Amino acid sequence: MTEHGYNEGVKNFKCDECGKLFSQKRDLIQHLLIHSGAKNFKCDECDKRFTHKSHLTQHLLIHSGAKNFKCDECDKRFTRKGHLTQHLLIHSGVKTFKCDECGKQFTKKYNLTNHLLIHSGVKNFKCDECGKQFTQKNTLTKHLLIHSGVKNFKYDECGKQFTHKHDFTQHLLVHSGVKNFKCDECGKLFAQKSHLTKHLLIHSGVKNFKCDECGKQFTEKGHLTQHLLIHSGVKNFKCAECGKLFAQKGNLTQHLLIHSGVKNFKCDECGKQFTVKGDLTRHLLIHSGVKNFKCDECGKQFAMKRNLTPHLLIHSGVKNFKCDECGKQFAVKSNLTKHLLIHSGVKNFKCDECGEQFTQKNGLINHLLTHSGVKNFKCDECGKQFAVKSNLTRHLLIHSGVKNFKCDECGKQFYQRSSLVRHLLRHCVGKSF
Repeated sequence: MTEHGYNEGVKNFKCDECGKLFSQKRDLIQHLLIHSGAKNFKCDECDKRFTHKSHLTQHLLIHSGAKNFKCDECDKRFTRKGHLTQHLLIHSGVKTFKCDECGKQFTKKYNLTNHLLIHSGVKNFKCDECGKQFTQKNTLTKHLLIHSGVKNFKYDECGKQFTHKHDFTQHLLVHSGVKNFKCDECGKLFAQKSHLTKHLLIHSGVKNFKCDECGKQFTEKGHLTQHLLIHSGVKNFKCAECGKLFAQKGNLTQHLLIHSGVKNFKCDECGKQFTVKGDLTRHLLIHSGVKNFKCDECGKQFAMKRNLTPHLLIHSGVKNFKCDECGKQFAVKSNLTKHLLIHSGVKNFKCDECGEQFTQKNGLINHLLTHSGVKNFKCDECGKQFAVKSNLTRHLLIHSGVKNFKCDECGKQFYQRSSLVRHLLRHCVGKSF
């Protein structure tokens, strides 16, 4: 028994609201103010209100800027001793509070309480800007910084800026070169655990994000968002070298490698080099012999879908690309580009056997077959054999009886354009121009 008439340690005064016990009646009375909702003590700095004057006094330390309590482990400073005491639990490694839902452990009960809101599914805090909802108010507060556009954390090495310090700290790991998170499926290493988690979705095969425009599916929402820029037609990223525009910054970054002339990715099969690893990966499909993309019209197969798509235009009959020199039209722009080399007169591809030169590499390759003596293309009508398929195709016109090439001078008709050209030379003999 003390001089004040009560036993220390004995708590005879109980709160009927929450069941909390107190050793002194005055403490119970003070406590009951919390349940009353009365907050008579107001902070003149931020208008925050408190039930007890002592709580206001402690709160004012935040505005004073005075942080007299320092952590010897990490030098972090606090306005209150209680905050330092709680902070020290982090360094102790002791996590007494465990979540029964997922097993995650916490050093503070307060953190566990906040964590449990995630499992409850209740999201009472909504962002007025984008409508996104959160379980905790402080998470909403952090989220609002994104809409403010304020990025106070900048890394001078790459110039990248961040809204949150946590994101900045995580980004530093990328530059450190340390990659402690490994994918058990393919062995790829990551600097951040979150990056590994996203990567694992690729191996799962789950693609929950679908593009309503073209039906393409993605493992991550961010990838879908980036993809949608393609359909929007908006191209905000311009190449300073050639003026080409891109919908995505990543595509511009890869494009710039073309102008650098650097080709670090080499094909071990044929020695061809590439600026982008993705281009090398696609190129390797050619050597694999695997052709999974088939044309339903003619049965021709392709190693890559990007090659099948332009091929289909040939069957459509649509020819939107016209040569201004001779009027010839093409279904594919790349074919027009190759054709223009004929008019340029430039012949960069030379045959080492006979010295004949060609404007296109394909022309030289086909020509070399004539020197090989190999003739794999045979005419079923007369048995004549050819080294090049296009020569057989032209030859078949003779058996068809169709003569589409007519001489305007004498009316004589020919199966092949080359025969008409030779014939026209005869009309030119003896004429002066």
